[in-house]
This record gives sequence, structure tokens and C-alpha cells, in this order.
Amino acid sequence: MTDMTRPQRLDAACEALPLVAILRGLRPEEAVEIAQALFDAGFRLIEIPLNSPEPFDSIAAVRKALSAEALVGAGTVTTLADVARLDEIGADLVVMPHADTGVIAAAKAAGMICIPGIATPTEAYAALNAGAAALKVFPAELVGPAAVKAIRTILPAGTRLFPVGGIAPDTMGPFRSVGVAGFGLGSALYKPGDTVETVADKAARFVTAWREG
Repeated sequence: MTDMTRPQRLDAACEALPLVAILRGLRPEEAVEIAQALFDAGFRLIEIPLNSPEPFDSIAAVRKALSAEALVGAGTVTTLADVARLDEIGADLVVMPHADTGVIAAAKAAGMICIPGIATPTEAYAALNAGAAALKVFPAELVGPAAVKAIRTILPAGTRLFPVGGIAPDTMGPFRSVGVAGFGLGSALYKPGDTVETVADKAARFVTAWREG
């Protein structure tokens, strides 16, 4: 698909638009059309949580359909078996709600981009030492910008932080002011039952908010 490595593709994706589309509840029969609408809106990071209907089918279909500019993978990854199956279907991303170092290390060893969930400096350093490519600050609405600012100041330079949880176009500002790299977008971007047109409209609002922020 490309001569770029996955870390290089992550750099390019974050440069283009560092917003992760979290498509919880996405069904295989709608996966490609909705993912394509997001790609057309500028999204390059596509996450389909494993507590969605037949998630591996959706991930495989979306990975096949989109160009290599997109990084496609799973969220709510919690086990080594999940990582192995994602590797088998060519997924790029392993996004976790927690910071299990064994799962992180397995994803890293398989060559995938792992973004584990953290809420404390201890979790953050353990995740980075295990091979995390970036960190998901979760749940962002509980951690808050002040804590994110404090955590960011003690992490290695260049560590990417992505707040996730309760993020909307009008709530990104306080987190951006403390230097986060981007955001993970859940139900404010996609909810089960949304049409392609609805998702495209929501995506456009997020893109505008990011680029004008």
C-alpha cells in the first residue's frame, strides 16, 4: 500500500488531522460507506471498538477499502488474542481503555500502532516503556485539562496525548490550550443509527472546530 512505516503514517495522519473517529456500534454492512465519508472529510484515524457488532469484519472491510493514508484498527482492545486477530486482518491501530503493558508490548511487537488509555503519570510511563506510540487520556471529562497539563509537563518531549470521552466541537479548546496532540471522538461524531449524511455533517463540524481552533 505504501513504503511508509506505520509510525511515519501516524505522523502524516496527525499532521493532516489528529482526530480519531471512534465508531462504536458500527455494523459491517455500513462500515465502508461511513468510513469513506469520514476519510473524505479529512479523517485519517479510524477506530472500530471491539464491542461493536462483528467488529473484525468491519475493520477488515474498512482497511481494504481505504487508502494507506488512513490508519484503521480497533478500540476497546483488552487481550492478547484481540491483538493477534487484529494482526491477522492487517489492522494498523490498537486502541485500549487501559494500560495493560502485556497487550501494549504485543501490539508493538506485531508492528501496530498502540494507543493505550491512561489517567496518571504512572500509567503513562508504564505504557510508553511498553511501546505505546501515543497516549489516550481517558476518561477526559473526569481527568480534565488541568490534570492533562500537569501530566504533559513530565512526559518525554513529543509524547502525543489524545483526550477521549465527552469531546465535542465546543469542548476541545481547554484541552488544546494545554498542548494535547488531538482527540478521540465518540458519540458526538457517530452513534448507531446515524446515516452517512449525518456522520458527514458531524465530521465537518469537528474538522472546522479543529482547524479554526
